[in-house]
Amino acid sequence: MSIIIITVDLGHFKAYKVTMDPIASPKIELIESYDSIEGHLKLGEKLSDIAGRFVGGGGKGEVAKGYGEPHHLESDIRKKLVKIIALNINTLIKKDDCEKWYLAAGERINKEIIQKLEPTVKAKLDKNISFDLTKIPKSEILSHFL
Repeated sequence: MSIIIITVDLGHFKAYKVTMDPIASPKIELIESYDSIEGHLKLGEKLSDIAGRFVGGGGKGEVAKGYGEPHHLESDIRKKLVKIIALNINTLIKKDDCEKWYLAAGERINKEIIQKLEPTVKAKLDKNISFDLTKIPKSEILSHFL
């Protein structure tokens, strides 16, 4: 029986296949990994145009130059990245046809990812922890789920 462990944050996606051997210890193998450049950049790095910045107060002799501020941009980017993560999980779990899988995602995005999963994929989710495991060594990942 194989198990898939997925560790994600907004900038990293890692999927491991765990093969349980009754004689030897479980074997963990990285099967998919990618980094999202958009998830790593700060909002100021994404907005290279000075036009969106407020200049002047509009007081006497000054002109208010508001070109439109990106009020919801950070939230929209996070929602877009969560949607992409959920789509990738759906694809991977259906393609591998595993019996069960585990998820480790930061507390801020964990519930949002679960909400966007397809019902058949969500039904196979066996363990879910609200913790970011993307930066820990492969050898330590399995211990968080056992």
